[in-house]
Amino acid sequence: MNRLIASDGVELCYRIRRSGDGPSPAVLLIHGAASNHTRWAEFARRTELGKGFDLILPDMRGNARSMCRGRLDLGVWCEDLVTILDAESYDSVIVVGHSLGAQIALHLAVTHPRRVRALALIDPVVRQALTGRPKRMRRLEPLVRLAILILRMLNGLGLRRHQFPLMDLEKLDAETREIMRGGHPREALVQRYSAMGLIREHMPIANYLQQLVASISPLPKLECIAVPALVLESTGAELMDRARSSAQFARLQASELVEIDATHWPLTERPDEVRRAIENWIERLEPAA
Repeated sequence: MNRLIASDGVELCYRIRRSGDGPSPAVLLIHGAASNHTRWAEFARRTELGKGFDLILPDMRGNARSMCRGRLDLGVWCEDLVTILDAESYDSVIVVGHSLGAQIALHLAVTHPRRVRALALIDPVVRQALTGRPKRMRRLEPLVRLAILILRMLNGLGLRRHQFPLMDLEKLDAETREIMRGGHPREALVQRYSAMGLIREHMPIANYLQQLVASISPLPKLECIAVPALVLESTGAELMDRARSSAQFARLQASELVEIDATHWPLTERPDEVRRAIENWIERLEPAA
């Protein structure tokens, strides 16, 4: 595990799977909310990309081994990623993000366009297209922000846990797939990965709420993103109106849409399908690059 200290003193941790001894192009893999670098462990272990690309797997600030308390938002996470890229001497990278990770990837492409070579977005969240429970949370966002403020104040007074075990998502995925072999597999998946008990065990609630707020934040100006973009959209997800979300990503200058028969966790449900889609897309990019 690589470690470095950000300008504000927070320790940032990340793994790099290098393709060889010399410098190589890189793929940056950004996990979503209440997650960590092990979200990509199976992908990194099985992908053919490791033969030609370095794979960068960060624990984003506020999660796992980059655990901290305090302000978490898209701007902070983007600066953390630039710090990692600078430390490892990567000028520009292909960025892959899932859910909140896709939001971070989009903002990184707008705020630091020179550092992003291409984008692969897995189930990016579109604020205007939210439905059901996420839409209700959007309406309650002022109350959620107030709760975050109160929790951070209590944490500052010393009312907080100090240790959180690492969530091994590769192991959790394997266990979940076994459970899904029974009846109602998708309901079992959603209940397992949305359980607040599981989330509270592994991270501060204030951190999780800040990540949820960031997940449903407005998209940046997509017309400003000129790099190639792949959008992987789960057809079984009930978080968004797919017609509205697809219309938003049509604003990207060079985008390709691939549909995956999954809910909001395609890396758990369809890992091989997601992996092949990203591999094939990057393979097509390389001759042009």
